Amino acid sequence: MAHAPYPVSVSTSKAPRTLRFNRTFLNRLMLSSLLLALSTVLAWLLTSTHVIDLSAADTTAQSKLYAEWARGNVVLMIRHAERCDRSGNPCLGSPDGITLNGSQAAAAVGVGLQHLGLQKARLIASPLTRTRQTADFILGQVVPTQSWVEDCDSSFKDAVLAHKKSQENLVLITHSGCIDHFERRMGVRAGQRDSAYTQAFFVQVDGKQAPRIIGSLDAEDWAKLPGLQSR
Repeated sequence: MAHAPYPVSVSTSKAPRTLRFNRTFLNRLMLSSLLLALSTVLAWLLTSTHVIDLSAADTTAQSKLYAEWARGNVVLMIRHAERCDRSGNPCLGSPDGITLNGSQAAAAVGVGLQHLGLQKARLIASPLTRTRQTADFILGQVVPTQSWVEDCDSSFKDAVLAHKKSQENLVLITHSGCIDHFERRMGVRAGQRDSAYTQAFFVQVDGKQAPRIIGSLDAEDWAKLPGLQSR
């Protein structure tokens, strides 16, 4: 004799109110955290300082460089040329100095500086061999050295501003670590703090307002600045 199947009960009850509340709360919390993270990243991107490549910039940025340089309102930091002890290229001389290629790059920077004008400029080099050699090839003669130009720490920016004289451009032949500390204090993001050999980093310092970054320029790009050759 066949037996009738047991009745199957289907629950139609809803999830407990507490469980539904917890899920809603967690979803809202996750969404709020995501929005907060996105807004933080966006604010960081908007407030960070960017370094313009002056060889590819519009004429406004280039004209600003010319105008501020003519007024003596520029600090120019140049990283030393290619290191002999970290390159397979022929060395200029001492192993702690620069390579032959580096000396040529430094000379190219010197040509650009001559066209820009050195009447209102004071050059100071770090006393290390690689920076002294770079500076000498840039200027074509011996450049004075001062020990603070190799002190690459968080106080480097303050030291630079303390040595900047009114209406006189200050040109420093220094190290990537020093330039990095300066850029960091200026709010430049880590991805842009990567000065190459003999790269020039221009900052407007007029004593009236906070320093402002004008831009950077590689050794081979000086000739790309319009009108510079005729100056």
